[in-house]
Amino acid sequence: MFSFHAIFFPQWATLRMERGAKEKNHHLYKPYSNGIIAKEPSSLEQEIHELRGSANSLRSEPEFEMADIFYFCRRGVESIVDDEVTKRFSAQELESWNLLTRSNYNFRHISVRLSALWGLGVLIRYGFLLPLRLTLAVTGVGLLLVLTTMVGFLPNGELRTYLSEKVHLICYRICVRALTAIITYHNRENKPKNGGICVANHTTPIDVIILANDGCYSMVGQVHGGLMGIIQRAMVKSSPHIWFERSEVKDRHHVAKRLGDHVADKTKQPILIFPEGTCINNTSVMMFKKGSFEIGCTVYPVAIKYDPRFGDAFWNSSKFGIVNYLLRMMSSWAIVCSVWYLPPMNREEGEDAVQFANRVKAAIAAQGGLVDLLWDGGLKRAKVKDAFKEEQQKLYSKVLTVHPALYCAH
Repeated sequence: MFSFHAIFFPQWATLRMERGAKEKNHHLYKPYSNGIIAKEPSSLEQEIHELRGSANSLRSEPEFEMADIFYFCRRGVESIVDDEVTKRFSAQELESWNLLTRSNYNFRHISVRLSALWGLGVLIRYGFLLPLRLTLAVTGVGLLLVLTTMVGFLPNGELRTYLSEKVHLICYRICVRALTAIITYHNRENKPKNGGICVANHTTPIDVIILANDGCYSMVGQVHGGLMGIIQRAMVKSSPHIWFERSEVKDRHHVAKRLGDHVADKTKQPILIFPEGTCINNTSVMMFKKGSFEIGCTVYPVAIKYDPRFGDAFWNSSKFGIVNYLLRMMSSWAIVCSVWYLPPMNREEGEDAVQFANRVKAAIAAQGGLVDLLWDGGLKRAKVKDAFKEEQQKLYSKVLTVHPALYCAH
């Protein structure tokens, strides 16, 4: 009964939506474009030139003009009215209601029939699905703790590696069932291989089990306390995961060395890294930290796209704790997502780590139908770095120091 309602129905609904999208020649996952202001891509030099007018551009010496301030005023007002950064740290707005008050609290009061459907959904989700999902989650985590500890007592060798992979796969798949996750994997021939690094966009902590459900990875992260710390210590006993102490995380050379030593050993599983460093609401991909792209190994990009119509997987860590978040996930209808394995990528000659990271990020964004942003995800909790401000100042200084004829051609 559980498998019929909790697994068959979301699969059936997803297939119906995919079939309907094909018949109407529409994309099932549309690029996120809720911008209020229509913006055309143009450079600072072009817009300053247009503001000054063709007559002023013929001056022999470039100089400051009062009209230039209108460009910066307009961009400032646009950023306030239509902020393309901070809205990536809140839940995505849905085009239609999915009978969850966390999506829109007021929709359940529209009509008696809709209120009745919402009430029936609450009974099904909290009275039937949630207890079963909690049972599966406790079972999966409990087995992971016990079995990885037991495998850790075996001597290093093929048997230990084989059993470790099977234990991790079994436990992760039980945890995936606890979320009623309906996952579609594309291009499995591009799955990450040993001696490489798998990089993916980051929406939620469950990204880990979504990917580990289809293959084993070595995790990278900071040492935690509590239940998470117990799980980390159990996992590392049977598999070569990489956990850093808080003091080590800031030492980039030490981190790079440990990652480099891991990928140099072709017998070890690929490393799974989320270079954004924080959870984004699955509408865009933000700046990738360059550390994992400096190692000089093959990078396997992976794009993950969730369908928020069954349940929004985004974790707003500033609003919900991890336990509260997981309970919300388990009380949703289902977690529906698609995973694309992209062809492996390597640094090209003359390409630095930042350029390589941006190229990988662009490929992930294009495949997942996500917006490619240059902003740092750290802006969720930090102020804009001075480097970003200085970059804009440098661009404007070029307008004042370069002869107009050189940029008029643009």
